[in-house]
Amino acid sequence: MPAAISPTQQQLTPQDVATLLRRRFGRIAVHCGPLSGGTFAAVWAVTLDDGTEAVVKIGPPPGVPLLRYERGIIAAEARYYRFAGARPGVPVPPVLDAADDVILVGRLPGRPLSELPEEQQATAAPGVRRALGAALRDLHEVRGERFGYDGDGRASGGTWPEAFAAMTADLLADGRDWGVELPVGGDAIRAAVDRHDRALREVQTPALVHFDLWDGNILCHEGRLTGLVDGERYFWGDPLYDLVSPVLGRRIEEEPSHPLLQGYFGAVPHAFTQAQQTRLRLYRIQFSLLLLIEMPSRAMVGDTERERRDWVTPWLLKDLRDLG
Repeated sequence: MPAAISPTQQQLTPQDVATLLRRRFGRIAVHCGPLSGGTFAAVWAVTLDDGTEAVVKIGPPPGVPLLRYERGIIAAEARYYRFAGARPGVPVPPVLDAADDVILVGRLPGRPLSELPEEQQATAAPGVRRALGAALRDLHEVRGERFGYDGDGRASGGTWPEAFAAMTADLLADGRDWGVELPVGGDAIRAAVDRHDRALREVQTPALVHFDLWDGNILCHEGRLTGLVDGERYFWGDPLYDLVSPVLGRRIEEEPSHPLLQGYFGAVPHAFTQAQQTRLRLYRIQFSLLLLIEMPSRAMVGDTERERRDWVTPWLLKDLRDLG
């Protein structure tokens, strides 16, 4: 059975996209073709009449229910590119035009790391991951004024424990709204966050966190890192959070020779402190919750839902158990 189309993704034709670009930004597209990989926005590759190769991302149709943190995140992606683009070591596309529900950016060379041919995984991928670590180190030099998400009505706080608790509370509220059955109760999640306030409080400076660095959002070409894209879920928080999504289902602290860590910390294996390990467990738990809670809003049902539950639940429960 084919996967259901996410309600958040507008179903568009090439003419629809060309018309939107002309009306919104006065841009003339001579070619439009859909790009795959995501489940939230409609993403199209376009060629403009001046020869510019670009990507347009179009937000959900009006009135479609969203998770709390997803409010306004198309415009947030443009902000992420502008913040990250200020750092020379972070490859992001230039923002050509932006509005609340659509952005147009230059197209970067390369393909997602997830599409790297199998024969290149052993030879090219480690170098790309080391370069990713170095780029993240540079990205995290971008500092904010407040923790959590920016924009009206999204979870934030004056301290990292306050913001992280608010982000977690919003996710649990989304789960209740959508009737998601979680493998553990919300009270247990909130108690774990509250119990480890001291470890979270070590984070004193809000750093720019991409958050969603699975291989589909890491572009590479001929063994080089060429882009960190789809940053619309960024927030201001602990840089360690960006060590979660690149190794989903695993524990980066148990892989001291991982190329990502070599690029981020240097050649000497990094020894994570007890507090850092605690925070990584909390972040994996929150990321796991998101993977489960977002499913109804993406129309993930049947085998797709069961497969994700079977994949996510064991490592959510393991991290929760290890937190005590």
